[in-house]
Amino acid sequence: MIMASAPAYSDYTFSDPNPIKRVLQRSRLSHAMKLARTVHSPRAILDFGAGNGELCKLLRAAYPDARIFCYEPSAALMQEARRNLACTDGIEFASASDAIEPGSADIIFCLEVFEHLPAKQTVDAFSSIAAALSQRGRLIIGVPIEIGIPALYKGVFRMSRRYGAFDATLTNVLFCVAGRPPYRRPLCDAGDGLPYYAHHVGFDHRRFRSKLSKNFHIEAASPAPTPMLGAMNPEIYFLCRHRH
Repeated sequence: MIMASAPAYSDYTFSDPNPIKRVLQRSRLSHAMKLARTVHSPRAILDFGAGNGELCKLLRAAYPDARIFCYEPSAALMQEARRNLACTDGIEFASASDAIEPGSADIIFCLEVFEHLPAKQTVDAFSSIAAALSQRGRLIIGVPIEIGIPALYKGVFRMSRRYGAFDATLTNVLFCVAGRPPYRRPLCDAGDGLPYYAHHVGFDHRRFRSKLSKNFHIEAASPAPTPMLGAMNPEIYFLCRHRH
């Protein structure tokens, strides 16, 4: 099933009316960047699925000598990124995953991407990332936790906004809290023939971790934004490298 396209990315992330959500969006970027500290003097950094390009602003300031690639396959999101980064120098925009030289990215960030990808697109993304990542490079992936306690407080928030939507029904919320998310999820069209899941509900980070471990070596898994709270956090980040 293909549904209507989503609203502007910034409207429900960095510019969301809810101040807590805005803070969490900022904190996920800083948390991801902390994981990248294991790579010294990166030559090239790729934001894979950059959305509106907000991370690229931070990367440009933190790594002034590195090439910064903003990869976003969605034409609508690429327009947002170009507008958002109009005053940020030295950003190289790419709409194709092979625009960066193979094996040249010392750091690849992929944040809030995989929870939206159907199975085929997930496989394609793993392949593209593996091709771009250098042998010494590190991959940082961030995905949401949509089961257990996080599913409860996220579900209450979503039901308060749009009760009855796929991610905001009591039945789906309770299944997620019980660790049994609905795996049949409605597909949307991001434009350019790009199918994606608009809702986080139905994504299972446990299954994703299993798939990820078959493609990359996972060095660390870090719940965020407060690691000591473990699975009560809304997100989890994986620090990965090539399998050797």
